[in-house]
Amino acid sequence: MTDIMGDRGSLEVEALPFWTGRIKVWPLTGGNTNRNFGVQQADGQRFAVRLGQDLPQHGVMRFNEQAAARAAAKAGISPRIFYTAPGVMISRLLPGRNLASFEVRAPENLTRIVALIKQCHTVMQEHLEGPLLAFWVFHVNRNYLGMLQKGKSRLSEDLPRLAALNNALERRVGKVDIAFGHNDLLSGNIFDDGVRLWLLDWDHAGFNAPLFDLANLSANNGFFPSDDAALLEAYFGAPPGESVAAAFRAFKCASLLRETLWSAVSESSSTIAFDYSAYTSDQLARLEVALADLG
Repeated sequence: MTDIMGDRGSLEVEALPFWTGRIKVWPLTGGNTNRNFGVQQADGQRFAVRLGQDLPQHGVMRFNEQAAARAAAKAGISPRIFYTAPGVMISRLLPGRNLASFEVRAPENLTRIVALIKQCHTVMQEHLEGPLLAFWVFHVNRNYLGMLQKGKSRLSEDLPRLAALNNALERRVGKVDIAFGHNDLLSGNIFDDGVRLWLLDWDHAGFNAPLFDLANLSANNGFFPSDDAALLEAYFGAPPGESVAAAFRAFKCASLLRETLWSAVSESSSTIAFDYSAYTSDQLARLEVALADLG
């Protein structure tokens, strides 16, 4: 039996063929593209269950997420995966908590986070199997802009300017290296078990410029210029040249633009209980601040 009678998600979890006996199910917080549950079996084992269907409008395809999560587990940067099926993934439930943005910026944590990101960029590729997606933020943004134009978004008057901005930012980035990236480095996707840090939630994983992950971490967690300098030096081992720093700033703006457009599309398409309208406005305001620092 579950402890949340009548909850559809809990009943879906209970019906999965993975369990070996009676289970207790409870909802986990977070997840703007999925539903998450904790499960404890009678033998005391605890698991995290992730339910979520493909979301083509956001480029989220669960075969890709699951392949990335399996590779990340083998690379030692995400918890072990026990079971996958279409729209379902069961992993180890970690003790601990998600970091807050101010904790991501803390020097003692930033060093450890950069180490995880570098493992993602250099070690995960050895464990990746099967077909996988790419994540090019400028294409993602163009796709969102197209959907918003067709859907008569409340941002309609801003769309031509934002489309021109997206193209200009892409030109500023120029040529890039390619690695496998996480591409969604919100503070909630960085988990502290009390001993070490983990990366979670591979919804948007894919081949991308490594510099985007750094810019995405910065954009999502309110980094100041001094934080950005520390981040880049930690990743590269020395302060980067101006061309790298300029591409980083362009990617940071593109990341904020993507977050704005993602939220604007979600306002009309998502069934998750979340205030997307307020989030869209907040991200747009943050984008304008970042553009002022673009140089």
